[in-house]
Amino acid sequence: MATSHDISVVVPVYQSAETLSALVERLAAVLGPRGPYEIVLVDDGSTDGSWDAIVALAERDEHVRGFRLARNYGQHNALLAGIRAARHPILVTLDDDLQNPPEEIPRLLEALDGGADVVYGSPTEEQTGFWRTAGSRLTKLALRSVLGADVAAKVSAFRAFRTELRDSFDDFRGPYVSVDVLLSWATASFAWVPVRHDPRAGGTSHYGFVRLATHAINVLTGFTTRPLRAASLLGLASTFLGVLILVWVFGRYIVEGGSVPGFPFLASMIAIFSGVQLLTLGIIGEYMARMHVRIMDRPPYAIRAVAEAEPAPPPDDQT
Repeated sequence: MATSHDISVVVPVYQSAETLSALVERLAAVLGPRGPYEIVLVDDGSTDGSWDAIVALAERDEHVRGFRLARNYGQHNALLAGIRAARHPILVTLDDDLQNPPEEIPRLLEALDGGADVVYGSPTEEQTGFWRTAGSRLTKLALRSVLGADVAAKVSAFRAFRTELRDSFDDFRGPYVSVDVLLSWATASFAWVPVRHDPRAGGTSHYGFVRLATHAINVLTGFTTRPLRAASLLGLASTFLGVLILVWVFGRYIVEGGSVPGFPFLASMIAIFSGVQLLTLGIIGEYMARMHVRIMDRPPYAIRAVAEAEPAPPPDDQT
């Protein structure tokens, strides 16, 4: 018999009008026998009729709640909006393209019942293209600096966690969001289970290499200071190299009575030190840009519209 859970499922939606009906139907079949549930669909600025589909689903199914963001903010920003709107103690997130099968949710819940605070559904075989896979690996490499190597290797959009964890980032504001990093602020108890990963039910992925690479940069420069530390070490290494070259030049002058000949040697040294300086300035500039945005207190999202069933009126008092 299925264990009873009160579950909120959060789905960031972007250009997925054709898959939403099937997704909600499959979620209802899985979650219905387990107790109260809700499906929170967050439209991240779609232009293909996704919002109309969400409104229609919310009108005919009281379990569906829809939120429309003012524009396209990004997958993690939309997730954060849905996480903050969730009403139940257990929260599940998954993609809108049916690559994360709703039928695998019970496996995540079983691991959650085992004591973990966050459980990832790690795909046994990803149904993605070369560039999407490369971008995903780059993002996981960035997450290693925050979450640790073991956890980062298993991170996916298919996750289950205890809703109470959101209290640790309730005051978080800023346009650069990583839900996985925010969850690491609340707990170190992570787990993962192997799950099936299906081909897309329709359309093409809008989260390709460029967006994944941008997210990886945001994780590195928005939630850790390791790039600054690397820049410092790189500067120290270049200084040490310069000292060695100076010692070599003076040593050759003393021993052989001549300087080191050749323009290529001088040009190479200038290029090395100029490259190190520009790289270091670029890293510092990334941090300063993020400080500028944080000072502006720019919110991670803005909700334009809400679609959900009207609450039932209270019963009349009987006298």
